[in-house]
Amino acid sequence: MEIKNIGWIGTGVMGQSMCSHILKAGYSVLVFNRTKAKAEGLMEKGAVWCDTPAAVAEKADVVFTIVGYPRDVEKVYLGDKGIIEAANPGCILVDMTTSEPSLAKKIHENAAQKSVDTLDAPVSGGDVGAREGKLAIMVGGKKETFEKILPFFQLLGENIALMGPAGCGQHTKMSNQILIASTMMGTVESLLYGYKAGMDRDSIIDIIGKGAAASWSINNLGRRMVKGNFDPGFFIKHFVKDMGIALREAEKMKLSLPGLALAHQFYVSAMALGYENLGTQALYKVFEKLNNMNANE
Repeated sequence: MEIKNIGWIGTGVMGQSMCSHILKAGYSVLVFNRTKAKAEGLMEKGAVWCDTPAAVAEKADVVFTIVGYPRDVEKVYLGDKGIIEAANPGCILVDMTTSEPSLAKKIHENAAQKSVDTLDAPVSGGDVGAREGKLAIMVGGKKETFEKILPFFQLLGENIALMGPAGCGQHTKMSNQILIASTMMGTVESLLYGYKAGMDRDSIIDIIGKGAAASWSINNLGRRMVKGNFDPGFFIKHFVKDMGIALREAEKMKLSLPGLALAHQFYVSAMALGYENLGTQALYKVFEKLNNMNANE
């Protein structure tokens, strides 16, 4: 099948940049987002608006989705007038939302009954990776389906791998989020320590960001913390969702993840303080507030 028409559902912080790369490559793109205004920039670049996700799937050869929560994924794919029901045989549906592995398997099984292929392909790299086309893309599904979509993935990212059958992309993303959760706590504590010691935090990042402690979090989000920039590259509320998925999956496997559980508690505290729509680097504000409270006791 020659792939001509691409559908894109979800034009948030990351989806908008990712879809832009598809448009720049010269493909015809059909777009839907719950809030139409968030898709206007893409329409100005040539994307064609559709009123429903089903209307996208009816006309597309491949549909990419990147929405907020597993419940949104389930509604888009399996709900009344969902995209599986609307898609034509031979269509490929690619969910790039971070979602539940069990849901990815369910979607794959339901789509197969309609001769529709699916991939679960969550990403890592945040707003910068999406904007620069340098995302890591972790894929679950059939090898032949992956190979058909690989040229599109290469427009969006640099580190791309098929990790196994349906659901394995999501399991890999959970491993990714587990590592980031504890790393973010270390990043915050490291920079707060430097601040309290009277050090220049950028200078600290310059040196430790090139040594054994180097990480994406310290070198990218650490800089934002120092500048007081807590704008979302990835929302705290979505990170809390991801950690919740990982904790539930771990419980099913009878696996204890105390580091993740602790990080989850701190991020839930961030939401309680009203930071849910800030970037994950706003965990700094939680630790800062806690330290100020302790200093005043």
